[in-house]
Amino acid sequence: MSNPVLSQSAQPRSPALRGTKLVAAVVLAVWFTLVILLGASGAFVTPPGTPPLPILIGVTAPIIVFLAAFWMSRLFRELVLTADLRLMMAIQAWRFAGLGFLALYAHGVLPGSFAWPAGLGDIAIGVTAPWLLVALIHRPSFAASKTFVVWNALGVLDLVVALGTGALSSALAVGVAGEITTGPMALLPLVLIPAYFVPIFIMLHMAALFQARHLAGYLREQA
Repeated sequence: MSNPVLSQSAQPRSPALRGTKLVAAVVLAVWFTLVILLGASGAFVTPPGTPPLPILIGVTAPIIVFLAAFWMSRLFRELVLTADLRLMMAIQAWRFAGLGFLALYAHGVLPGSFAWPAGLGDIAIGVTAPWLLVALIHRPSFAASKTFVVWNALGVLDLVVALGTGALSSALAVGVAGEITTGPMALLPLVLIPAYFVPIFIMLHMAALFQARHLAGYLREQA
């Protein structure tokens, strides 16, 4: 078993793994472009009172592909298990932008039933992410700690709750004039959040949890 305590820069890199990293970057770029095109065409919009199935598919499909690639491709699995956890935590800090949901609620754009849980949950993860980043910098083995695992699990739970409240708000909408719904989340630029950034944040949490399990196994072997 390779040493998962080493930083990403200290891990040996094969040409095949570098190629896998390039493919992953291309897939992310193509996926982003596809969401832009679909969002511009209104493909994510659903009538009031119906579940937002296009958005739910947009969230779940990439995660399914990620998990399938992780279990079926040795190179992709190696890429995930050697990715820099510090960078992952730095990216999660951007979840502080969940404050924007509360701003949109204050301006009557989004309903409180969605904006408050989604916004506060994201803010909580975004505010605490730098603390985990510092902990990983000083002690890489922190990734195997219960605190690290619980934090990532809560990060996934926050996103699941946000998706659930958003779907429920959409399904309960009646379509009357002046009703505040989650409809704007199906339009550009907001649709990028559920159809692109949310799956990425979930995959980053999953990658962190996979690494935590891998590191815990390594430390048990060395004990």
